[in-house]
Amino acid sequence: MGGPGGAVRMWGGLQATARRVVEAQEAAAVVTTLNEWDMAAVVELRKRRKEEFKKRHGVGLGVASFFVKAAVGALKDFPRLNAEIQDDEMVLKHYYDIGIAVGAAGGLVVPVLRDADRMSFAEIEAGIKEFARKADEGTLTLEDLSGGTFTITNGGVFGSLLSTPILNPPQVAILGLHKIEERAVPVAGQVAIRSMMYVALSYDHRIVDGLEAVQFLVRVKELVEDPGNLLMEL
Repeated sequence: MGGPGGAVRMWGGLQATARRVVEAQEAAAVVTTLNEWDMAAVVELRKRRKEEFKKRHGVGLGVASFFVKAAVGALKDFPRLNAEIQDDEMVLKHYYDIGIAVGAAGGLVVPVLRDADRMSFAEIEAGIKEFARKADEGTLTLEDLSGGTFTITNGGVFGSLLSTPILNPPQVAILGLHKIEERAVPVAGQVAIRSMMYVALSYDHRIVDGLEAVQFLVRVKELVEDPGNLLMEL
């Protein structure tokens, strides 16, 4: 755990996460909507560019950076999913601090990428790598874990095929990613083997309605399945 100080900080972070989970269950009207996405374009792009990316930036090109970029793009189109409820008021946020769930010794914690809309793919990947290192060493601080306007969690790295993520209040939405699996799917009237992923969006129905949630998911899906607009810097 990186020594007593690290253990204390990690325990405090896990307690804070647990409290927020309980709050979400007690206060919010949580609904989850599901979708299935074709990850073939991202998988193929990573295969082609990962070596060059690693040489240029010194960090691997993962899946998470694509989803951070796509989520930020969709949040700009659907700002209610980047809002929060304060007392009886909806507060729209015009900045994008994206929480990324990572595994720690005692469970998942959610450190935050600040101003993710201003970050490059390499900066996002480096930030996530650093969070993973600190989680492993038990040196994440409460500052690392505080704030956040929207959360992405990836159960797929642990083998999860499908789950319903729990809100991280005061945020009103969380995107759950899952394991990428090759499945037979119809493509242009033919059966093809594609790299598919189930995704889940949990949201607070007090502020986000079902139509807006589905439209947000569809927008992220469009950006991920045809990521050309995200890739100008690669």
